[in-house]
Amino acid sequence: MLRVGIVLFPGFQVMNLGMTTVLEFANREVSEPLYEFVLLSEHGGQVPCSSGFAVTTRPFDGDSRYDTILVAGDNDLEPSTPSLIAFLKRAAPSARRVAAACTGAFHLAEAGLLDGRRATTHWYYADDMRRRYPAVKVEEDRIFIIDDNVWTSAGMTACIDLALAFVEKDAGVELARHVARKLVVYHRRAGGQSQFSALLELEPKSDRIQTALSYARRNLNTPLSVEQLADAAHLSPRQFTRAFREETGQTPAKAVERLRVEAARLMLETGRHGVDVVARDTGFGDRERMRRAFLRAFGQPPQAIQRMARGPE
Repeated sequence: MLRVGIVLFPGFQVMNLGMTTVLEFANREVSEPLYEFVLLSEHGGQVPCSSGFAVTTRPFDGDSRYDTILVAGDNDLEPSTPSLIAFLKRAAPSARRVAAACTGAFHLAEAGLLDGRRATTHWYYADDMRRRYPAVKVEEDRIFIIDDNVWTSAGMTACIDLALAFVEKDAGVELARHVARKLVVYHRRAGGQSQFSALLELEPKSDRIQTALSYARRNLNTPLSVEQLADAAHLSPRQFTRAFREETGQTPAKAVERLRVEAARLMLETGRHGVDVVARDTGFGDRERMRRAFLRAFGQPPQAIQRMARGPE
């Protein structure tokens, strides 16, 4: 049986406990339970969550061994305590897997467990993590990241995707898919999937660039050249390209690709459109160009996302 130690502290985000439901249902679907999960804290006893109620925990100890150590996150970036850091440094070397949900990654980083590794956290706190821990390769636009035996996830419901990824790794994709269906969620989102909308992330500062992006979203089935977008913004192509990069941090071509990918994914997930139709209607032109864009954005081809959305026929 795989023993999972879930590290909590006062003010932890209670949604992170949703991971225990994923593991519970994995246990229910097999003849012999796969997981034992233990709630841990510095002093043991009752630990209040961010919603105000408390859960019962066991204190850290130096003798217990865990297959997986998972650190919960919180809403306010609670500082790491010396006892928590000491526990992580002591327990991590003997664990097969070390993980963190949401801002729990800050505690792993404080313990030095993310140095030189790729990691993610809630997008809202990604810049903060980058400033505090320059040795960590922060990638905020990810649902979860696996770097060797260290796993980190984005915020809030991404902990469910992380737990389903545990099950898939430990017991296979079919069990993970079955658990997801029982929980009435899609089979886990790909780790490379974006945490949030492309338009929200771009956050243009001027009305002109916002107008160009809105024009692009309405006309994805057209070529959308720089000249077209510049005309929509009432700027010269040179002025537009410079202003666009300054305001969004991306080239117009990269931003348009992200808008196309987002629209294509929505069509695949919510309709019965074929891949060729989606590629045409979202401006990719052909399925191969769309496939390459999906691999860059989500780490999966369009057909995989379409199959997950449809579920078993």
